Amino acid sequence: MPANLPPQYFEAEKRFRSAKTNEEKVMALEEMLAIMPKHKGTDHLKADLRRKIAKMTEDSERRSGTKRASMLVEKEGAAQVIVIGMPNAGKSQLVASVTSAAPPVAEYPFTTHAMTPGMMAYENIQVQLIDTPPLAGQPVEWWLRNMIIRADAILVVVDLSDQPVSQLESIVAQLGEMKIGIGVPASGDEDTIIYRKKALVIANKVDLADTGEDYLTLKNKYGAELPVTAVSAGQGNGLEQLRYEIFKLLDVIRVYTKTPGQKPDFDDPIVLARGSTLEEAAAEVHKDFRAKMKYARIWGSGKHDGVMVKRDHVLEDGDIIELHL
Repeated sequence: MPANLPPQYFEAEKRFRSAKTNEEKVMALEEMLAIMPKHKGTDHLKADLRRKIAKMTEDSERRSGTKRASMLVEKEGAAQVIVIGMPNAGKSQLVASVTSAAPPVAEYPFTTHAMTPGMMAYENIQVQLIDTPPLAGQPVEWWLRNMIIRADAILVVVDLSDQPVSQLESIVAQLGEMKIGIGVPASGDEDTIIYRKKALVIANKVDLADTGEDYLTLKNKYGAELPVTAVSAGQGNGLEQLRYEIFKLLDVIRVYTKTPGQKPDFDDPIVLARGSTLEEAAAEVHKDFRAKMKYARIWGSGKHDGVMVKRDHVLEDGDIIELHL
């Protein structure tokens, strides 16, 4: 099957060939990977690009003499969510308030210099949140851009007491310079945006006086494009609603497994993208189950208990599956 690569792919390839540093080369390779059509004809090319990215990243770490935690955070839990914002917006306080992480928190800006991961519980799943250095108008480190691209979603924190609309506009512009888009695509985006990410805007410091009007202005201007929620990371206002909003943003489902004659395990669900099939769930249980599965039974979603379903059956949140090999 032919690869049918678009013109943007070859433009990124030119940038790769002219790049002077490993970091620039990795950025170009990741653009090529993101642009590439998703079908069997590109499988080998994808694998080759991933090998090159891994090798160049390892070379950079070897030359620096250390593998810095700030350069790469491996995904844990159901999803990886990057937390970004301007200086003193309250990112670190937010991550500290909803996870067990302890990023540096202070009343003055620029206290965060590296990435700090923490796990946020939502019902029976864990979501990884990553605090990041602030976006302050200057070009970001190459590893931060890569982490934003790799993450499953973005939380954009703005300070309600300090022109939140202007903050969000600045962050959107800075992401655009990284070829990252959030919200509804704008005219001309197709020529400049390569990575489109799911995002939630968090209006922080709602506990402060006279922030209500700024919150309504922010929501009225951007609410049709992006979900917006208000919190006070310091006082704890709105944090339970925030957990739900993050889960909703990820657009995932939880599927439970059971063995014949036993009760399902509701403590450790399989987390899948909405629209996933039984076959995809089987592969998550074990890589060999996709091929070896003879049939399956399903409970939940208003279905008859224990009904047999085919491999292409689309699952819903809360379904219970019993796989037969």
